[in-house]
Amino acid sequence: VMAIRSHRDLEVWKDAMRLVEIAYQITDAMPSREQFGLTQQMRRAAVSIPSNIAEGHCRHTRPVYLNYLGMALGSQAELETQLELTVRLGMLPVLATEECARQIALVGKRLHALVASLERSES
Repeated sequence: VMAIRSHRDLEVWKDAMRLVEIAYQITDAMPSREQFGLTQQMRRAAVSIPSNIAEGHCRHTRPVYLNYLGMALGSQAELETQLELTVRLGMLPVLATEECARQIALVGKRLHALVASLERSES
Protein backbone atom coordinates (compact mmCIF):
# COMPACT_ATOMS: atom_id res chain seq x y z
CA VAL A 1 0.00 0.00 0.00
CA MET A 2 1.39 3.36 -1.07
CA ALA A 3 1.71 6.01 1.63
CA ILE A 4 -0.49 9.08 1.21
CA ARG A 5 1.87 12.04 1.36
CA SER A 6 -0.38 14.61 -0.23
CA HIS A 7 -3.88 15.04 -1.57
CA ARG A 8 -2.44 14.26 -5.01
CA ASP A 9 -1.93 10.66 -3.87
CA LEU A 10 -5.65 10.18 -3.16
CA GLU A 11 -7.60 8.29 -5.83
CA VAL A 12 -10.71 10.30 -4.96
CA TRP A 13 -8.86 13.56 -5.68
CA LYS A 14 -7.63 12.19 -9.03
CA ASP A 15 -11.18 11.09 -9.91
CA ALA A 16 -12.55 14.48 -8.87
CA MET A 17 -10.00 16.23 -11.09
CA ARG A 18 -11.14 14.07 -14.01
CA LEU A 19 -14.72 15.03 -13.16
CA VAL A 20 -13.81 18.73 -13.50
CA GLU A 21 -12.39 18.06 -16.96
CA ILE A 22 -15.55 16.22 -18.02
CA ALA A 23 -17.81 18.91 -16.55
CA TYR A 24 -15.97 21.62 -18.48
CA GLN A 25 -16.24 19.59 -21.70
CA ILE A 26 -19.98 19.05 -21.44
CA THR A 27 -20.75 22.59 -20.32
CA ASP A 28 -18.95 23.85 -23.43
CA ALA A 29 -21.80 22.25 -25.38
CA MET A 30 -24.53 24.04 -23.42
CA PRO A 31 -26.45 26.97 -24.92
CA SER A 32 -24.58 30.28 -24.76
CA ARG A 33 -27.52 31.82 -22.89
CA GLU A 34 -26.48 29.63 -19.94
CA GLN A 35 -22.90 30.91 -19.85
CA PHE A 36 -23.56 32.85 -16.65
CA GLY A 37 -26.25 30.51 -15.32
CA LEU A 38 -26.19 26.76 -15.02
CA THR A 39 -22.86 26.46 -16.86
CA GLN A 40 -21.07 28.56 -14.22
CA GLN A 41 -22.83 26.79 -11.34
CA MET A 42 -21.85 23.38 -12.66
CA ARG A 43 -18.25 24.40 -13.16
CA ARG A 44 -18.03 25.90 -9.69
CA ALA A 45 -19.56 22.81 -8.09
CA ALA A 46 -17.19 20.53 -10.02
CA VAL A 47 -14.10 22.58 -9.10
CA SER A 48 -15.21 22.70 -5.48
CA ILE A 49 -14.97 18.91 -5.10
CA PRO A 50 -11.21 18.36 -5.57
CA SER A 51 -10.54 21.78 -3.99
CA ASN A 52 -12.26 20.78 -0.75
CA ILE A 53 -10.57 17.37 -0.74
CA ALA A 54 -7.17 19.08 -1.09
CA GLU A 55 -7.86 21.79 1.46
CA GLY A 56 -9.23 19.36 4.01
CA HIS A 57 -6.32 16.97 3.58
CA CYS A 58 -3.75 19.66 4.26
CA ARG A 59 -5.45 20.76 7.49
CA HIS A 60 -4.07 17.69 9.34
CA THR A 61 -6.89 17.32 11.87
CA ARG A 62 -9.49 14.63 11.34
CA PRO A 63 -12.59 16.68 12.32
CA VAL A 64 -11.62 19.53 9.97
CA TYR A 65 -10.76 17.06 7.20
CA LEU A 66 -14.16 15.38 7.63
CA ASN A 67 -15.84 18.79 7.44
CA TYR A 68 -14.14 19.54 4.10
CA LEU A 69 -15.03 16.09 2.79
CA GLY A 70 -18.63 16.87 3.77
CA MET A 71 -18.45 20.04 1.69
CA ALA A 72 -17.03 18.02 -1.22
CA LEU A 73 -19.97 15.62 -0.91
CA GLY A 74 -22.35 18.57 -0.93
CA SER A 75 -20.79 19.87 -4.14
CA GLN A 76 -20.94 16.39 -5.64
CA ALA A 77 -24.70 16.21 -4.92
CA GLU A 78 -25.12 19.74 -6.28
CA LEU A 79 -23.38 18.83 -9.54
CA GLU A 80 -25.43 15.64 -9.84
CA THR A 81 -28.63 17.70 -9.49
CA GLN A 82 -27.47 20.33 -11.96
CA LEU A 83 -26.52 17.66 -14.50
CA GLU A 84 -30.02 16.20 -14.26
CA LEU A 85 -31.47 19.67 -14.76
CA THR A 86 -29.54 20.10 -18.02
CA VAL A 87 -31.33 17.02 -19.36
CA ARG A 88 -34.77 17.95 -17.96
CA LEU A 89 -34.49 21.44 -19.43
CA GLY A 90 -33.33 20.10 -22.81
CA MET A 91 -29.91 21.77 -22.70
CA LEU A 92 -28.01 18.50 -23.14
CA PRO A 93 -29.13 15.09 -24.36
CA VAL A 94 -28.92 12.18 -21.90
CA LEU A 95 -26.21 10.52 -24.00
CA ALA A 96 -23.99 13.60 -23.64
CA THR A 97 -24.23 13.44 -19.84
CA GLU A 98 -23.65 9.73 -19.22
CA GLU A 99 -19.86 9.86 -18.73
CA CYS A 100 -20.24 12.80 -16.37
CA ALA A 101 -22.98 11.02 -14.41
CA ARG A 102 -20.78 7.91 -14.05
CA GLN A 103 -17.84 10.01 -12.83
CA ILE A 104 -20.06 11.88 -10.36
CA ALA A 105 -21.26 8.54 -8.96
CA LEU A 106 -17.68 7.22 -8.71
CA VAL A 107 -16.49 10.32 -6.88
CA GLY A 108 -19.46 10.15 -4.50
CA LYS A 109 -18.79 6.48 -3.76
CA ARG A 110 -15.10 7.15 -3.08
CA LEU A 111 -15.84 10.20 -0.92
CA HIS A 112 -18.31 8.20 1.19
CA ALA A 113 -15.73 5.40 1.56
CA LEU A 114 -13.03 7.87 2.64
CA VAL A 115 -15.37 9.48 5.19
CA ALA A 116 -16.34 6.06 6.56
CA SER A 117 -12.68 5.05 6.81
CA LEU A 118 -11.75 8.22 8.67
CA GLU A 119 -14.73 7.84 11.01
CA ARG A 120 -13.80 4.19 11.74
CA SER A 121 -10.19 5.07 12.53
CA GLU A 122 -11.42 7.80 14.86
CA SER A 123 -13.00 5.35 17.31
